[in-house]
Amino acid sequence: MASGNELLLTTDQQLGLSAIAQSRSLPAGYVFRAKLILMLAEGASFNTIKQQLQTTAPTIIRWKRRFLASGLDGLDTYHPGQPASVLTPALRARILAATRKKPSDGSTHWSCRKLAATLGVSKDAVHRVWREAGLKPHRLERYMASDDPEFEAKAADIIGLYLRPPQHAAVFCIDEKTAIQALDRLDPVLPLSPGRAERHGFEYYRHGTLSLYAALNTATGRVHGKTAARHTSREFVAFLEEVVSLCPRQQHIHIILDNLSAHKTQSVREFLEQNPRVQFHFTPTYSSWLNQVEIWFAKIERDVIARGIFTSVPDLARKLRRYINAYSAHARPIQWKYSDPTRRVLSNELTATGH
Repeated sequence: MASGNELLLTTDQQLGLSAIAQSRSLPAGYVFRAKLILMLAEGASFNTIKQQLQTTAPTIIRWKRRFLASGLDGLDTYHPGQPASVLTPALRARILAATRKKPSDGSTHWSCRKLAATLGVSKDAVHRVWREAGLKPHRLERYMASDDPEFEAKAADIIGLYLRPPQHAAVFCIDEKTAIQALDRLDPVLPLSPGRAERHGFEYYRHGTLSLYAALNTATGRVHGKTAARHTSREFVAFLEEVVSLCPRQQHIHIILDNLSAHKTQSVREFLEQNPRVQFHFTPTYSSWLNQVEIWFAKIERDVIARGIFTSVPDLARKLRRYINAYSAHARPIQWKYSDPTRRVLSNELTATGH
């Protein structure tokens, strides 16, 4: 070694460092360290090296020592990393058992990193076990269990209408979507553009509300709809009369609907007495999901209502009717299936399964 910071390099070292320092394909850190050693070998001071390479004195000292100890090999930065976790059956069982328990810090569910730190394993191991077991602790699903003692009989009756409807009869799923708000945005809508979603302002003006009655024909998928300012038994009966008028005079009509009080009033009972060819089929309590029209209501909510901008209640009604007409023009029957791991619904040796 020469005096000061200067290093004595062999010919091979000089050639090797020069090739590394001029390389455009090697890692930038490797090139930086080769330039540092070459400057030390040329007798450059620490201050000069710090200024030209934008580094610090401790970094210069560290790589100088590494080069003196191991030569060119000392400039490499190999990190073996953390050894891979071996997922034994015992470790899998331990992760799954811990996942089913609540964290001790008061939080409601585990994250990969939190459980990994608690068990002293890698987060990748936890993630792999969760993926294999289909566990998603961050997700939550809600349910409403029916307490109807006649659930099986009512559900089988409705499912039978879907899968084996009576010959020459019409089957309609009827319900109402109430209090639909005619919301008008106060700020301009920023349209969709590359890399940016459509934006709506937070402020809005409420023009009013209306109700939407809908009857879905299970055989064709077509929907007959009617908007109304109020949600009353009288409006419901008027809508039923419209539905009946759509069918031939002698055709039997089966109507699936939920247990709303407006569906069981005296005026409704009088309607049934005057129209003996109409038969109601009520879904079990807390089981309106058995009504196919609920699927269609979810669709019109996504397609029209949720992001819609309505300048008035009549504007809302017009856009709802336009959507209904367009939907019915290309409607198809809903491929509805039922599956409940806690119940098996049978009707005339009919089993309904699916999703």
